[in-house]
Amino acid sequence: MDESTTTSTPEGLSMCIQLPPAVHSKGIKPTQEFAGLVFSLPMLELQMAVIFITTQVFHLFLKRFHISKFTSHLFTGMLFGVSFHYWQFGEKAFHVKSQEVIGLLGELGYSLFLFVLGTTVDLGIIKRSGYKAILTGVLGMLVPLASGEVVQRLIVKYVYNLDKRDTTRLEVVTATHSITAFPVVLLLLEDLQLLTSEIGRLSQSATLVCDVFTVCLQYFIGSSSFSKSSKLDTNSINLGAAIAYVISVAVIFRPIMLWMVRQTPENRPVKKSYLSALILVVLGSGILTHYYGQSFHFGPFVFGLAVPAGRPLGSAVQENFQLFISEVFLPIYVTINAMRPDFWLIDYKDDATKTTAFLMVFVFGVKILATMGTQLYFRMPLKDAFVLALILSCKGIVHLSAYTSFRDFRIVNDSVYAVMFSSVVVTSVLVPIVVKHLYEPSRKYAGYERRDIMHLKPNAELKVLTCIHRSSNMPAVINLLDAACPSKENPITVYVLHLIELIGRVTPIFISHQAQDKTDSHISTSSANVILYFNQFASENRGAVNLSVFTAISPPKLMQEDICTLAMDKLTTLIVLPFHREWSIDGSSIESEDNTIRSLNFSVLERAPCSVGILVDRGHLGRSTSVVSALSTFSVAVVFLGGKDDREALAFAKRMAKDSSIRLTVIHLVAMGKEYDGGEWDKILDAESLKEFKYNNVGGGLVVYVEEMVKDGPETAFLLRSMVDEYDIIIVGRRHEVESPQTVGLSQWSEFPELGTIGDLLASPDLDCKASILVIQQQRWIS
Repeated sequence: MDESTTTSTPEGLSMCIQLPPAVHSKGIKPTQEFAGLVFSLPMLELQMAVIFITTQVFHLFLKRFHISKFTSHLFTGMLFGVSFHYWQFGEKAFHVKSQEVIGLLGELGYSLFLFVLGTTVDLGIIKRSGYKAILTGVLGMLVPLASGEVVQRLIVKYVYNLDKRDTTRLEVVTATHSITAFPVVLLLLEDLQLLTSEIGRLSQSATLVCDVFTVCLQYFIGSSSFSKSSKLDTNSINLGAAIAYVISVAVIFRPIMLWMVRQTPENRPVKKSYLSALILVVLGSGILTHYYGQSFHFGPFVFGLAVPAGRPLGSAVQENFQLFISEVFLPIYVTINAMRPDFWLIDYKDDATKTTAFLMVFVFGVKILATMGTQLYFRMPLKDAFVLALILSCKGIVHLSAYTSFRDFRIVNDSVYAVMFSSVVVTSVLVPIVVKHLYEPSRKYAGYERRDIMHLKPNAELKVLTCIHRSSNMPAVINLLDAACPSKENPITVYVLHLIELIGRVTPIFISHQAQDKTDSHISTSSANVILYFNQFASENRGAVNLSVFTAISPPKLMQEDICTLAMDKLTTLIVLPFHREWSIDGSSIESEDNTIRSLNFSVLERAPCSVGILVDRGHLGRSTSVVSALSTFSVAVVFLGGKDDREALAFAKRMAKDSSIRLTVIHLVAMGKEYDGGEWDKILDAESLKEFKYNNVGGGLVVYVEEMVKDGPETAFLLRSMVDEYDIIIVGRRHEVESPQTVGLSQWSEFPELGTIGDLLASPDLDCKASILVIQQQRWIS
């Protein structure tokens, strides 16, 4: 039998609730109101579907303007808010009685979002933060906070006659405007793909430093405001309970989770029972902290910070919950909160509203100036300083949650709430657009001097950056470096960058194994083989090879920033990248293929600050790390057609020819009866580059110069097929989008444009070739 009960809302209104609640619909019947959607389950399903579809449609159009998903969720909520207040559909689809259910679901989703985010945060970044990040984080919060408080008191005293209650509320609002929230900055950097950029790393470090102060500030302000009428004993109990909870998480639960990690075998998934226990504790922590006067979100976030980031536990949490939370729960939370403000209720004559609007703009401006001033002190370019200030001043989901709490607890009225909400909308729309327009990380890679092999002085040091994804990449790279003839007269400096995919963390990590002795145990174990192999190579070439090893842990789509930044900082001449395909030892079949590596290679080719080589190991070089030294002669061929990439390939081969054990063959393919269309200056440079090889005047090794006449691409392919088995490694220029008679008819069959026409032909599985291929592209970015 249905019964009704009456409950009171914070506004003093009465609302009738049906008990037991009508959950399941009996189906769509003409006699039922709004197709049976008075039942809570069909209504919830409709609301979730409408929110999901609308946010996706918004983002489909807005993402081309670099506007984030969060902003699309805001626009969805604003649209539904208008329809709720003024259109019949909104009133039906988001009826007041149904908002409690979907609002509860959104709150739960936001708590789980903060938990998952906490599991990915590496708190060690605070210890590794330098003075620049610390000053940026501290001053970026304290200066606008202090300035806002001073101005607010002056306004209250001399401009508007506000009572003590309104003054206290303004202090809370001013403090909230001053904070920089890590989730907001992180989501913004992810959307802009700036996580691994210089500004992105500094933003994350500064924000975490700022959050250490902000959490304490929010707690004390929240306790004094939300419990203003409570006794002092209640505040003391709440404060003590919060501190006791944080200590218990650190002292009790953190060791338990470390035990879970130790109980999990390497490269094996975490037990489902462990994950179930974590979620149970997360939900319990939310109830506990809420009971002691804190937000329900406080407990899950603190508990998430205690979860060991990365593999296996942190990554397992992220893999199991991240997608559903970020794509389902979070849009619901943002949309429901964005429905609540009514801009028609803004009272432009209200003193509190006018004061809030002024303080909002003032604090934002001071925060921009304070952050820029700190960066200019550290000699950061003005444009970059402004971009960093915008990122740290952007408002997002944390501010939205805080403003909604202020409205729920009646700290602010509807007019002030609408004004504060507008600041979230404005910054979340404008900041990404401005940042994307002003800051492009690849611009810094533009070279102001030649950094290629061809323009190196004789006997100059060759600086090479080699990238390693897995252990199988190392033998071929080491043999290539060994073939480059390192000696005391011709030294080589090798920078090894071990690239690891970022899993279970949100903060990219870059480690110099020369500068730091203490690193994460997982990182040290992963990079141990890389360090061992290359240290052995350096010790075998003592005095001729200088070695530095680095590890970069970042998302695959951002790894090019780590590579290019290191190449620029170390002034390297050549970057060596492994090809995305791996062959068996005999070169007869393809063992693995990783298109993520292929996309990375493309990105590096587009923005590298020096020359780039892609090494295709067909099995011969990868058999061991001593192929070159074990052979009495090592055969190298250079296929030369003409152009700057081919001249760069010749320059690298010229260095190899200084080794007496290297047998170098230069195969010059000349177009039969046709002129090369590269221009007169290119012809002169080609002839000059080939001169030394024609007369065998390049070093102590055996050099053979062969000139072959070909009329088209098929004849070139036939010629190369007949001689590939004679060499251990073949070096070619990429010659991207360069047309020549020698390759006519081949380009349309090219499968891998990153290798160029000739490189693609030699790397084809259809070609029975056991020789490894090095495809070289000369430095592109010249200012």
